[in-house]
Amino acid sequence: MELHFRKYGKGPPLIILHGIFGISDNWVSFGKRIAESGYEVFIPDQRNHGHSPHHYAFNYYALTDDLIEFMEQHKIEDPVILGHSMGGKVAMRYTLENPHAVRALIVVDTSLRTYVFHSHHRTLIDAMKSVDFSKVKSRQEVESVLEQKIESPRIRQFLLKNLFRKEKDLLSWRINLEAIDLNLESLYDGVFNSTIFNQPALFVRGGKSDYIIEEDIPNIKKNFPNADIVSIPNGTHWLHADAPEEFYVHVSGFLKDLS
Repeated sequence: MELHFRKYGKGPPLIILHGIFGISDNWVSFGKRIAESGYEVFIPDQRNHGHSPHHYAFNYYALTDDLIEFMEQHKIEDPVILGHSMGGKVAMRYTLENPHAVRALIVVDTSLRTYVFHSHHRTLIDAMKSVDFSKVKSRQEVESVLEQKIESPRIRQFLLKNLFRKEKDLLSWRINLEAIDLNLESLYDGVFNSTIFNQPALFVRGGKSDYIIEEDIPNIKKNFPNADIVSIPNGTHWLHADAPEEFYVHVSGFLKDLS
């Protein structure tokens, strides 16, 4: 599968993998800033997201295969891989399957374990599906529909990044909601691998999130013994958006130590 991507800068490669409902555009500001410090930053849209192709197969096996193919297509070797949420699971899976092919790993607010069903994701899908594009004609009208089910303005704006004009007078969602809906439970799967990745790793968690809890740390350390685990106290699951400067400081400091 040929993934759509954005690329910035020159230097050692760094791949950024967004989370569910995300797109590469969410990471442009951060990616450009990291590129200025001497990295060639690749930000793909993962399958069923953004401008990348849609496919009914949507699980971590397919997403990891996409990453392998992406690296082969663009001749990327020995990258730093950064992944948020779903992207973090892809990054961990690829790294543990190919420990000698990754320079360093950065995982943003997700752990190795299998998660219990999060009704929050289903709420977001249902809210997006409730939009009748034959009746709404503007971004503001779409947001008004979402507001009936999604209280947070920040999350509504995050989802609205997926809105595009399909035709002159017809809006639509660019994301493949049907495939995500059908495969949602598979995205809660854990990463189970006995491989040890001895290279540097950084796990950044949100202080207001429960995606990385204290009980997760021993298991993280088993697979990633050189992992640093840092918290952003006011960060939710979308901590890179909640506290962009603090997030940048943690990641840029980690990258600086690699050189």
